[in-house]
Amino acid sequence: MDRVLLGCGVVAGPLFVGVFLLTGALRPAYDPLRHPVSLLALGPGGWVQSVNFCVSGLLYLAFAAGLWRTHGPWAATRAGIVLVAATAAGLVGAGIFPTDPVSGYPPGTPDRMTGRSGPAALLHDLSSAPVFLGLPVAMLLWARAFRRRGRQGWAVGSAGCAAAVLLAFVLAGAGFAQAPALVHLGGLFQRVSISVGMGWLTALGAGALRAARAGPP
Repeated sequence: MDRVLLGCGVVAGPLFVGVFLLTGALRPAYDPLRHPVSLLALGPGGWVQSVNFCVSGLLYLAFAAGLWRTHGPWAATRAGIVLVAATAAGLVGAGIFPTDPVSGYPPGTPDRMTGRSGPAALLHDLSSAPVFLGLPVAMLLWARAFRRRGRQGWAVGSAGCAAAVLLAFVLAGAGFAQAPALVHLGGLFQRVSISVGMGWLTALGAGALRAARAGPP
């Protein structure tokens, strides 16, 4: 059972990224460089991205449960595991509550709305917070745990991924706020933030799964 749960963390990220890349490439008038991933849940066919959010979130929730049940450096921080679970819940919330249009998508909507259209958009933004803010904190917690256990490569890599996720998130936010120099790249920066964060989770899951298969030393 533990291996199945840990395996969920390996497949969740590639599944999520693969679906939104394919959906974004096929969606008319949608510009992946400009528009956020969440906008794929709006309009015809939006249910695909909504399901993508929810399925990936449930997979990460199973992954967090698997980490909680294991030991060793891959599960060395209980607070980090809780933040992974919060990230999972945030993805599910983002799938349930649709966001507001931004940067002119769907076609005919303004580049920036003067306020949120309703509680669903607010709940979507709140759900996104653990993904873009909580996950980097989890990475830093693991970086400290890895450093204490002498795994310097993993420590440096985890800290670097945390910095990359946060920086790309800030740049994406500026783009979605219509900053002239970044508005056409907001979607790209968000995709970098998501891909780095989920790539790190995939690597963490792969390490934990290898350790589980090897059994106790």
